[in-house]
Amino acid sequence: MNTQIRMKRHPKGMVTPEDFEITKSDLPELKEGEALVRNQYLSLDPYMRPRMDPIRSYAEPLKPGELMPGGTVGEVIESREPALPKGTLVAAGLGWQHYGVINKTTARVLDPAMGSTSAALGVLGMTGVTAHYGLLELAKPKAGETVVVTAASGAVGGVVGQIAKLKGCRVVGIAGGAEKCRYVVEELGFDVCVDYRAPDFEEQLAAATPNYVDVLFENVGGPILDAVLQRIADHARIALCGNVSQYNAKEPYGVKGLRQLLMHRVTVYAFVIADHREYWPKALGELSVWLKEGKIKFKEDVADDLLNAPDAFIRMLTGKNFGKQLVKVG
Repeated sequence: MNTQIRMKRHPKGMVTPEDFEITKSDLPELKEGEALVRNQYLSLDPYMRPRMDPIRSYAEPLKPGELMPGGTVGEVIESREPALPKGTLVAAGLGWQHYGVINKTTARVLDPAMGSTSAALGVLGMTGVTAHYGLLELAKPKAGETVVVTAASGAVGGVVGQIAKLKGCRVVGIAGGAEKCRYVVEELGFDVCVDYRAPDFEEQLAAATPNYVDVLFENVGGPILDAVLQRIADHARIALCGNVSQYNAKEPYGVKGLRQLLMHRVTVYAFVIADHREYWPKALGELSVWLKEGKIKFKEDVADDLLNAPDAFIRMLTGKNFGKQLVKVG
């Protein structure tokens, strides 16, 4: 039997466990050109939350009863496709379930020599490619510039800051809590990290950006974005990757510092990495080299068992996870 987790209803504000339902079904019969995968890890990512709202977006919103989407890595256990023999490790988008069906166009065959299997959902997957593309292709930081990264201890933000350091930038992270800030500086090598929960957050941010902010890699939105906009430099670039603080909000916060964009002639690049599949090989090639050389580090927060995915998802959306949020499916 295949256990699946589906969206039961559209959430009203913050996601709750009652917004999901568990179903079971027989394993599918394979057609020619298909392979059956037993999932090992499931990636939980902030983009899944907006998919649960019935609003127009870059992807069709989920309907009640549909399988929750998500990146997965797993092993082929049965195959009718010669290019995907039994035992092949693959990354795919099979969602919140134990088993799924792929073909050679819907899966990426993994090379274990490139890194751990789970890394294919993080630094060597969508997370890493998002960081690489948003920073290097869009924001294009120059050596000596100040780069600010929100959600700096998160899966994307942590990679962004390390790449920016490799490019010779001064890197300022923003994260929630002293433990995460220590990790960002001591483990990931950021120059400084500011705790947005601190009562003097804006004063600390100003002290950390004496030459203002040339590049902002934005993952959070809300008051944190407005605080950074008060420190924005002339002709700065913003890579707008996420807005996680607003995904569960009943009333949107908006952007109160919008005038700063005009006053300082700021360029904002809003992007979704799914639009740029052709970029993945370039990014993964560089990221795998940096990982092998020890120039990039990453942290995983792994929940055990597929049935715990809803709780882990809620923890991630409320900032209680530490690093890339995964679920060990088996």
